[in-house]
Amino acid sequence: MLDFIDAVIFAFKKILGVKTMKFIIASNLIISFIWIVIGSFFWSGIVSFSSSVLSFMPFSLIRSNGAWMLSTFLWFQAVLITFALVFAFLGNLMVQKTQSKKNISLSFFIALTSAVFWSIVWFYKGEAIHSEFLKLLTWLPFETIEVGLSYFIGFYIIYTWIIVTIIFTTSAYSTKFLKSVQEQHFPYDDMHDEIEYKTIKQTIKDTSIFIMASFISFPLLFIPIINFIILVGLWTWLMKDTLLYDTASFIFGKVDKEKLNEYKSSIWGIVFIGSLFNFIPIFNAFGPYFTQLALFYYLKEKKDLERE
Repeated sequence: MLDFIDAVIFAFKKILGVKTMKFIIASNLIISFIWIVIGSFFWSGIVSFSSSVLSFMPFSLIRSNGAWMLSTFLWFQAVLITFALVFAFLGNLMVQKTQSKKNISLSFFIALTSAVFWSIVWFYKGEAIHSEFLKLLTWLPFETIEVGLSYFIGFYIIYTWIIVTIIFTTSAYSTKFLKSVQEQHFPYDDMHDEIEYKTIKQTIKDTSIFIMASFISFPLLFIPIINFIILVGLWTWLMKDTLLYDTASFIFGKVDKEKLNEYKSSIWGIVFIGSLFNFIPIFNAFGPYFTQLALFYYLKEKKDLERE
């Protein structure tokens, strides 16, 4: 348990580093821009697909879950606006009094605090907010609700592809990324640059299964609570195999699945925490890197224990 906690703390500290945050944010901006461009070309097809799914669902269910989706969207906006206002009026004053290397960490802290604050508000007032949106959707014609939700689902599809691409990119550059972390924090540890396990093939396989599972479970995403469980389950499963084998290959050289199974509770816990980043825009870019860093530290500690 102590190794698990140490791994999580190490990952949080590392992603708050200036160089790491700059790299993550820059790569996320590039990936997001690419998918926004791709989405603009296929937008009519994406909306058409969303509308076809909605056509099979009862109006009452669409109206209720439409209110839930609008409530969630409002929460996202509240977090982003609060972050912008706090940073504009308070953050700039604090930045002037802090060292430059702590500025990005301060921004991260303000954003996280904003998310926690509005989560508490929604926890106590979420039902009232949902009821107000439900009244609004009742006043609108059915076509407006359907079209509005189709657009919302379209944005969700693009957002999902951004997450998948970030995970895939993290996997593809895992050796280079972990090598830099190892040289900085554990320069005397012997790691493996040449990976025996075919992790790229595993990543492609897992991504394909993830896409098919997402497609099959798509109608269930309109059901509150169940959609949260499905999303967490899919994201956790995708990151678990993909990033675990990359990291284990770097540390051990050869992946022993039976041995890794001995640590499955801690591994699943680390990946679960990493998957929660995906629920907050901007923070979603940090999820895969947090997961990989925590797995790196945790497995390295297990390797060190074997040497003793």
